[in-house]
Amino acid sequence: MELVTIRLREYLDEATTTEEAIINFILKHTESVSKMSIYKLAEETYTSPSSIIRLCKKNGFDGYKTFLKSLVYELAVRDNYKSKEISNITRNDKMSEIIYKVSHKNILSIEETSDLQDADLLERCVDSILECEKLIFFGIGASLIVAKDAQLKFIRINKMAYVSEDWHTQLLMAKNISEKDLAIVLSYSGQTKEMISCVNEAKLAGAKVISITKYSDSPIVKLADLNLYVAANEYDFRSGAMSSRIAQLNLIDIMFTAFVNKQYEQSLEILEKTQLRKENYEDG
Repeated sequence: MELVTIRLREYLDEATTTEEAIINFILKHTESVSKMSIYKLAEETYTSPSSIIRLCKKNGFDGYKTFLKSLVYELAVRDNYKSKEISNITRNDKMSEIIYKVSHKNILSIEETSDLQDADLLERCVDSILECEKLIFFGIGASLIVAKDAQLKFIRINKMAYVSEDWHTQLLMAKNISEKDLAIVLSYSGQTKEMISCVNEAKLAGAKVISITKYSDSPIVKLADLNLYVAANEYDFRSGAMSSRIAQLNLIDIMFTAFVNKQYEQSLEILEKTQLRKENYEDG
């Protein structure tokens, strides 16, 4: 499912002043807009119905009715997320309750993250990976684990990928990145200071940046060229960054699989060559 609000956020950079006013109003008053006629929205944004229709068409909708239908559907999906809330871990939880809560929270995180994805946007991200000279991942904490997993996947398919466990080295990599390279920055909050520094340096060097964050208007989202989202449904008890890590890993798996699919025959050959087979030893 392609969420309307994600489309509009992605389009903001190329929007006209009039379109920007309409988009900002929709993003700020989504619930109200879902019940508005085109004339009411034009009145509220000090624009015209024709400007709204043009904006809708530029974002892939046939017109305002189609746009409104998609917006109502998005709100329904979000309400459905809320209805599936799972209670937090408590000190008195039995083992069976912990198993249920953690497992279902992770399943829900993957489901919601899947619903947040825009196929066209993911296509653009995979094309960017195909076209870049070097693929450089950035992340700290739990996101670093995901970045290392991604690096191993792409190296196996002969796409040179880099990541460092040391943040200072990551910053140096960002400073030395080129406009032919691609940076993928992982930060659940989108507000990690170290990652913001890396994104700033990568942008100054002219590199394209893909962010993987929770769905929010965060500093990293504003800086990145392409934004992918994971569901924001962590427990209050979040010392292990559990469901967000699972969601990020799933998103990396989607991108890797799509990358392999784009050069299918060649990829199968490389995967066969790089497979590490275990030898069977007979008991002596």
